[in-house]
Order: sequence, then C-alpha cells, then structure tokens
Amino acid sequence: MNRVKLPEALRGARVVLVHDWLTGMRGGEKVLEALCAAFPEAPLYTLLHLPGSVSRVIEDRPLHTSFLQRLPLVEKRYRHYLPLFPLAAESLRLPPCDLVLSTSHCVAKGVRPPAGALHVSYLHTPMRYVWDLYDQYFGPGRGGVARYVMPLFRGYLQSWDVKTSGRVDHYLANSAHVAKRIARHYQRPATVIHPPVQAGRFAPVPAAEVQDYYLVVSALAPYKRVDLAVSACARSGRRLKVVGTGPEWERLKTLAGPTVEFLGWQPDEALPGLYARARALLFPGEEDFGITPLESMAAGRPVVAYAKGGALETVVGRDDPQGRPATGIFFARQDESSLLAALAELESGAVEFDPAALAAHAAGFDTPIFTHRILEFLAQTLTGRRSSPPGRPAIDRPAEAMVASDPRD
Repeated sequence: MNRVKLPEALRGARVVLVHDWLTGMRGGEKVLEALCAAFPEAPLYTLLHLPGSVSRVIEDRPLHTSFLQRLPLVEKRYRHYLPLFPLAAESLRLPPCDLVLSTSHCVAKGVRPPAGALHVSYLHTPMRYVWDLYDQYFGPGRGGVARYVMPLFRGYLQSWDVKTSGRVDHYLANSAHVAKRIARHYQRPATVIHPPVQAGRFAPVPAAEVQDYYLVVSALAPYKRVDLAVSACARSGRRLKVVGTGPEWERLKTLAGPTVEFLGWQPDEALPGLYARARALLFPGEEDFGITPLESMAAGRPVVAYAKGGALETVVGRDDPQGRPATGIFFARQDESSLLAALAELESGAVEFDPAALAAHAAGFDTPIFTHRILEFLAQTLTGRRSSPPGRPAIDRPAEAMVASDPRD
C-alpha cells in the first residue's frame, strides 16, 4: 500500500491501534489494514495473533498480545475462551498516547485507554456473540458444550459490553444498520463510515469469459447462512463455488451435492478471477455491512442478496428510487424458495446488469475514500479535544446505559 498523507492535526500524534484478534484476513482485518497503512508506526494491541495469518501491512509493526496467547489450543479453539475475552481486553496495557483507535466486533472497544487519550472505536457491531447473533451460535440446533455453557455467561458479557461502552469517546459504525444497534445497546450516537474495498484489484472480463457458476466468498460461520446457498444450489442442480473455511465446513459438506465445490480460502490473487467469471455472488446472510458484494460489483458481476442488514446500503435493486442502475437482486425471506426465486429472476434476464456500472458503483467505496473520510474525522475530533478546556468530559459519553431486555434485531 502507498504511504498515506496525514492531515496536519494527526502529524506527530501518538497513535495506538487495538483489534480483537488476528487469525485471518476477513472484512474487519481489511479495515485494520487500511488503518495500519495510514499509521505505519503505530503499535498494535490484540487478544491473540497467529503469525502469518494476516497481511504484512498489519504484521510489520510492534504487536502486543494478551495472556490468551499462551493458553492451550488457542490457535484453533480461541472462541471457546469467550468468557475470558473481557478480562483479556482489560489486561492490555496501552502506552501513553494521544489517540487510541480500536476496531471491534467483540471486546476491543472495552480496552482501558491511557489517561488523557482520545478513544475512537470503529465498530463492526456490538459484541456479536451475545447480542443479535446469539441464537446462530448457541441456540437450538447448535451442538457442542458451548450451547449449554454460554447461558451462564451471556448476562455477564452483555453487562460488561454495556458498562465499558463509556470508555469510548466517539463511535464510528461501518453501516447505518450497525449505528442503530449502537444506539439501542449503548444509547450512543455513531458516525457512519463505510469500510474500504480495494476496488482497483478487480475488473470485469469479456462476457464470453463468464462461466455458469455462482460464488460464495465467506467465513463459514453460522450467521453467514452459507448453508442456504449450498442447499438451494444442491437442490436445483446449479453450480456453486464456495470460498472460505470455518466451523461450518463439515456440516455444509453434508448438505452439498455434486454441483457444489468447496475451494477453501483462496489467495488474494485468485479472487478477482473467481469473482469476474461467476454468474453472480450469493450473499445469503444478514451482514453488518458486507465487503464481498462490492468486490463482486468491482469485478462486474451482480449480487443476489438477502434484503436485510448492510446489503441494503451497498446493493442496488431493480426500480431504485434514486434511478441508479441495478447491481443485484434481493430475496425477501431467508429460505430456499425465496433464494431460488431470486436466482430464477436473475437467469430470466428481466434485470439487465451493466458491468461498467457495477464497477463504477463499487468504486464509490474504494479504500482511498475510506481513508480520507476516517482521517478527516480523526483530525477534526483530535483538534476538538486539544481545544477543549482541561477536565472536559468526552463529547458523547453518556451516563450508564441499561441492558436492553430484547437485544436482538
């Protein structure tokens, strides 16, 4: 990545980065990568790090981990230690600094910032495992010991998540969808800055090179609902390529027929071709935001998406009120019949997709745009902090929030 030119207010500022954990390059790590490129000398604090699992941009800096790093089997079973995550986050001792910039979907936002430091947290969602996605991980039909253990810890984790929300001076949300969750759970406002997409890595191919397969690019976690794409394509005999790994791997294979191919995680250089030659990307989960639909559009291919969550902020359906060209087709219910109806609509040609228009839409989310927006926000906020009278409290730090009785969407 090219070196980023910082606004004047950020030059010379002592910045510390905090991230939940480093075990693979997913959407959250792509946000972190952009922040690391902007602050190449900033130390990074995280619960645990699997060397070689993330990009050199992230790893080429001082990395500091918590006591979780030394626990047995943590490399493969780190989520089993979820009840210890709050303690691990609070055990991180950050050095004196001007700005703590955390990126979090779990506990990173709960770190203790040094005295006098401004804490800005880029939130992908409030703690995913104990709020809106609890049932997908630990509800009925989910096996394992965790299903029986987690009810003992859920209340504690929710309470800790709310109580520590006051350690953040300003929240950034990756979508309006997540900003609503922040308001509901923490009673806090959030500024929406959409995550970065490296749009320049992708490009459309000639129509003759597009092949007759659908594509999923996703971590194979329960809430991603990859099972819906697998079962729908297996049932209808459609070809599907699945890129990704995760705890759902074995279960998904039992749902697949001969037309479904599991590719595992693919190197970055393989993804542009897979996107560009697919008939469309399938996006069956309710996501906080979702970077893969924009990567597909950057490669000139449409998206078939569940009509809820972050997809509503990135995918343009037919008959758009703003008159924008369509970039995908939505399905209303998270079931096979609804997804299959959307696939039939796409295959009918009733909606035309212009690869150049799809790529142009994705370019509006390109990494330089994200970097510019977040650096301008940080510069303005840090300038405001420096000009505040001594002892002034954080601008939007509320009184103690209450845990919502029904935390799910």
